[in-house]
Amino acid sequence: MMTVSEVSDAAMTKPSPIGARIKRNEDPRLLTGRALFVDDVHLPRMAHVAFVRSPYAHARLGAIDTEFAATMPGVLGIFTAADLGDYWQHGPLLVPPPPVPGMEFHERTQVPLARDKVRHVGEPVVVVVAESRYLAEDAAEQIFVDYEALPAVVDLETALAEDSSLIHEDLDSNLAARVAQVKGTPYAEARAAAHLVVKRRFDYDRGASAAIENRGVVAQWDPLSDRMTIWDTTQAPIPVRNGLAAMLGLSEHQVHLIAPFIGGGFGPKIMMFYPEEVLVPWLAMRMGRPIKWIEDRSENFYATTQERGQIHHAELAVDAEGRILGVCDRFLHDTGAYDPYGLTVPLNSQCTLLGPYRIPSYDSEFRAVFTNKTIVTPYRGAGRQHGVFVIERLLDLAARELGLDPLEIRRRNFLTPEDFPVEQEIIYQDFQPMVYDSGNYQPLLDKARRMIGWDDFLAHEQPAARTAGRALGIG
Repeated sequence: MMTVSEVSDAAMTKPSPIGARIKRNEDPRLLTGRALFVDDVHLPRMAHVAFVRSPYAHARLGAIDTEFAATMPGVLGIFTAADLGDYWQHGPLLVPPPPVPGMEFHERTQVPLARDKVRHVGEPVVVVVAESRYLAEDAAEQIFVDYEALPAVVDLETALAEDSSLIHEDLDSNLAARVAQVKGTPYAEARAAAHLVVKRRFDYDRGASAAIENRGVVAQWDPLSDRMTIWDTTQAPIPVRNGLAAMLGLSEHQVHLIAPFIGGGFGPKIMMFYPEEVLVPWLAMRMGRPIKWIEDRSENFYATTQERGQIHHAELAVDAEGRILGVCDRFLHDTGAYDPYGLTVPLNSQCTLLGPYRIPSYDSEFRAVFTNKTIVTPYRGAGRQHGVFVIERLLDLAARELGLDPLEIRRRNFLTPEDFPVEQEIIYQDFQPMVYDSGNYQPLLDKARRMIGWDDFLAHEQPAARTAGRALGIG
């Protein structure tokens, strides 16, 4: 038997897990094919769903002819917005914006099936339920929708023009939100005192996440126990469970939501609620049998939320030594056809532009703009990279104008450990004033400089490449 001191000594000599290669608990199931994904769920009497989606970015909906499709083999039901009754409603705003003084915000959220008007390509108009996905797709192709095409609003700057087509006709313009935030001394004073002002326009395009596994939902309603079981490719199982329970008129304990393995999330799968996510459980209750929908790859590119899409007009004021006196940024943010995720993405851009630098004057305003594009929600950085891109490019440009090493201009502007905590004086997406609690940035940049071989590159590798007719850069 070991003594207390021997046990203590053994514990002291046990290797630390920090920095060690630790086996992941989930790997055995993944590597042996025993991991459950939503598409692996197969239930007795399970029916399948396909959607008729708008081929237009912007159009009024007229008559919908489902008569022939309803007679096709294996078709169990066809539903439009008119068939949903009270279930046709605006979904809840997922993330309300923080109470920034003077903020203007227009909440517009998507509905389960479009009614009267479609506002982006791929917006669902009709849902078909059939014995198989193949039969549902065949029937969907035989449904005819009368669309009256409207001008599509796809350019951020012209979207706000007075003669632009209105995406939401109850509003006076396509402005979704306007948020202005400032810190420190007025920027006009910083600009007037500057040795150099660098001004540029930056375009940041939007993108799609394209996870290996697309979205999917399976729902099974048990009328005997009044219990709904849902398998969902979601990153937010508890909020989705609670929200669906409220929509379906159930208590939370009546809804069992299973979030199995997910083949890539990246942010869009934390969004709630997608139309498909809302409709599949409703159909399971309505039809009394399990219902399954798995997004195909083409649907993924216009039905799953996207991110990015901003235009910045920004300027940086510095003194003769390259020290920042102030930054001014005016930018447009593409929110897509609706804004269910509030202002998380543009607020992140607005706040993270400050970066690790001492910026005594900051004047920022963004306008979120409705466009006839897929909805924008957080994805891989959630807008933070936009602000970072702008300030880092401005510093590079200022360094070039002043003849400074781009690393040196950063060193001169870093916040130091003695500066913390730093009150940034603006509201972040978490509803709180943004405060930096700690940081020590210069040693990190020094280490990166050594690891990259920055000095050797500039002194030898780059000149040699140019002599050989090759252009090499470093950033």
